[in-house]
Amino acid sequence: MLRNQRGSRDVFGGLMTYIALIGGLIVSFSPVNAVVVPPVRTEVGVSAYLFDLSQVQLTDSRWLDNQNRTLTYIKWVDLERLLYVFRSNHKLSTNGASSNGGWDDPTFPFRSHMQGHFLTAWAQCWATLQDTTCRDRATHFVAELAKCQANNGNAGFATGYLSGFPESDFTLLETGKLTNGNVPYYVIHKTMAGLLDVWRHIGDSNAKAVLLSLAGWVNQRTAKLSNSQMQSVMNTEFGGMNDILAEIYSWTGDSQWLTTAQRFDHTAAFDPLASNQDKLDGLHANTQVPKWIGATREYKQTGTSRYLDIARNAWDITVNHHSYAIGGNSQSEHFHGSDAIAGYLTDDTAEGCNTYNMLKLTRELWAANPSANYFDFYERALLNHLLGQQDPSDIHGHITYFTPLNTGGTRGVGPAWGGGTWSTDYGTFWCCQGTGVETNTKLMDSIYGYDSSSLYVNLFTPSKLTWHQRDVTVTQTTTFPVGDTTTLTIGGSGNFSAINVRIPSWTSGATISVNGQQQSITTTPGSYATISRAWSSGDTVTVKLPLHLRLIVANDNVNLAAVAYGPTVLSGNYGSSSLSNTPTLTLSSLQRKSNSSLDFTGTADGATVTLSPFYDAQGYNYVVYWSVSGSLPTTAEV
Repeated sequence: MLRNQRGSRDVFGGLMTYIALIGGLIVSFSPVNAVVVPPVRTEVGVSAYLFDLSQVQLTDSRWLDNQNRTLTYIKWVDLERLLYVFRSNHKLSTNGASSNGGWDDPTFPFRSHMQGHFLTAWAQCWATLQDTTCRDRATHFVAELAKCQANNGNAGFATGYLSGFPESDFTLLETGKLTNGNVPYYVIHKTMAGLLDVWRHIGDSNAKAVLLSLAGWVNQRTAKLSNSQMQSVMNTEFGGMNDILAEIYSWTGDSQWLTTAQRFDHTAAFDPLASNQDKLDGLHANTQVPKWIGATREYKQTGTSRYLDIARNAWDITVNHHSYAIGGNSQSEHFHGSDAIAGYLTDDTAEGCNTYNMLKLTRELWAANPSANYFDFYERALLNHLLGQQDPSDIHGHITYFTPLNTGGTRGVGPAWGGGTWSTDYGTFWCCQGTGVETNTKLMDSIYGYDSSSLYVNLFTPSKLTWHQRDVTVTQTTTFPVGDTTTLTIGGSGNFSAINVRIPSWTSGATISVNGQQQSITTTPGSYATISRAWSSGDTVTVKLPLHLRLIVANDNVNLAAVAYGPTVLSGNYGSSSLSNTPTLTLSSLQRKSNSSLDFTGTADGATVTLSPFYDAQGYNYVVYWSVSGSLPTTAEV
């Protein structure tokens, strides 16, 4: 029996409906929504769901530390400065505020993209932490955006337009005359996504009004264009316009938004992927991934299988043929040839936005087919790329645009936004800084999932799930990935039939115990192990996932590889030493220093080197990909 324990926060909660038909049990399942404003449409083709942010909290861990640093920043940043380009563009007083630099400078072509990311981050921190400062910042900011939008008549803009740059840039885009480097729909997408998050997580009616007015402007603007004109417009990066408009359709049920979303179906990008052709070579990577996310949204609103084929094929091609050991992809923001890895280990690899978006795509695909291999990738990219993208020594949690993978690479040093340069409070505002504040305020969003009768444990992160629709809590305690064990403690009086625990592809010999008794359960790597029983408050599930050294070989060079221990990519610490050639690591020399850390020693080019988790490789020169010699030891334990 489902019960609502959260009062007004779940007043819109749905119900699970079971329909018994002759010949067996057919389950018609609608997700239970914990967002303040849930979607009005039920997605099709979905068999599992991830919990709303409001139902999962991080507990003490490196993940929580990352969240806290970003929380400090988004609660500190000056709202007047963030409003500057909006007010200036819409002919309102800037109230004496200073303008920002970097990508929010008043002269930068696609200024005002960052503010949408802030809106999302504030809304997410309200959802998961009930942080009133974040809530109030979000609603105040939206109210000020509404004033900007309301002054469009005086600014010479059409009804609904909202941006930090003039509407005339869209005329130039539509006529093929845009030469200033702007990507105007990319920015509009960020603003709309932030407004939607403030509406659905906080319930702010202003956000809904501003969002739908801006969406109406997009509809009217694009409705005037022929299909060929729209296809030409989409040769300029447009973010996830199909994604956000399909989302608005899901939240409102108004079909005009689906029609508008489908105008952003990019034929040149979608046709090859629908046929499972890898035509990514030379394409700007982060221009592509948001389109794929949009394809999944369109599939879930229409049931059109072609959209799902596009997204699945894109994911398979990117993960298996264009991704580095850390899960990131692209070099100098671009895809290269299939399996081209060894020749592209530079200081401008693995753009942060790409991985942020690949994780969003992974979530969407998992919901359509809850396969463990999706979260094998998710874990790999989140742990090895995005966790260490943040500077742990900075109270504001600044991030790198790229994550260098060149020999002797380093985070924190580099030209402009290249290399591993750290972002700053007001002088950068890159795309990756925007996705960075989002990533580090939603680190809990994929740990747990559910279907009509069971719970999924996807990630091994210290956290607490409040599954209030079933009167159940799940507390996960672990030192993973340093330790190989995680414990799930069940609380509450509710019931559910099973727990599905991901058994990662990198382990072997995994075991599961319930209340201290080892169970006879199949634990095949790369699958979910299912524990079925009548659960009681106080039950514990202990999952042991043995960790082993392994190589992640470059797709195009078997003699070049990264070393991982379980899920964790290790890197060599070379301090301030410069390296002109890739060291040769003697694999048999690797030895773990202590069971309480993931520090190893090894011999490379005849000298001893310390290898540690790449997510901790800040402030020194490192090596991720080695020339390798010999074989790994059968055990590297202390």
